[in-house]
Amino acid sequence: MAEKFEEIVKVVSQNSLGNGIFDMVLQTENIAKAAKSGQFVSVYSNDASKLLPRPISLCGIDREKGTLRLVYRVTGEGTGTEEFSRLKAGDTVKILGPLGNGFTVVSGKKAFLIGGGIGVPPMLQLAKEMKASGEDIQVVMGYRNSDTFLLEEFEEVAETFVATEDGSLGTKGNVIDAIKSEKLNADIIYTCGPTPMLRALKTYAEENNMECYISMEERMACGIGACLACVCKSREKDAHTNVNNKRICKEGPVFNAKEVEL
Repeated sequence: MAEKFEEIVKVVSQNSLGNGIFDMVLQTENIAKAAKSGQFVSVYSNDASKLLPRPISLCGIDREKGTLRLVYRVTGEGTGTEEFSRLKAGDTVKILGPLGNGFTVVSGKKAFLIGGGIGVPPMLQLAKEMKASGEDIQVVMGYRNSDTFLLEEFEEVAETFVATEDGSLGTKGNVIDAIKSEKLNADIIYTCGPTPMLRALKTYAEENNMECYISMEERMACGIGACLACVCKSREKDAHTNVNNKRICKEGPVFNAKEVEL
């Protein structure tokens, strides 16, 4: 098991991206150096009544500077994420990480990088790393409307296509509609987003004889394997429980789509 660290980290910056989405950069001692794309950290509340930390995926990793970028959505008033959104530069917060299994890139294959909703942020670090190593990538992002946070950053990295549910930008519909309307093709899919999107992409990959790696981070609760709220059905029996389950926060959040049922 890869090493993880518990640290009190300093907030370098925090900005609102609009509509409850926040962009926070944290200075770490060891976590950024050890992290890989697709992993996450658990962020602890300073409120003693909130016992469980909140898992937040890594949008950016700067190993040289030792910083992590977290782009997350506030889930409601009085929640841990709402508390984190009030943090300012210079404040401190306790985090644990890096956690989970991230993306393992299969080299030399033309790839779709697909994100939807709050599954958009974790794909940015992967896109940057794959582009830097010379992989052939196309980015497809799905949003509800023209509130397309992080889109410009993806466009700076690679050719990027957009689907919006209301048709306000790009293809009207979902990410598969965008792939079909733009006549795109690839050998492998890396994706993160809501379960209906992952389910559709798993089917699409099977129909087109493609490999598919999915990140199910949106379904986690504690993030540390304790609460078992994030189990998903799997083909093989889990060594931990001896049933056909996998814990998204421990065995995932990234899985080969063939390993899990959605």
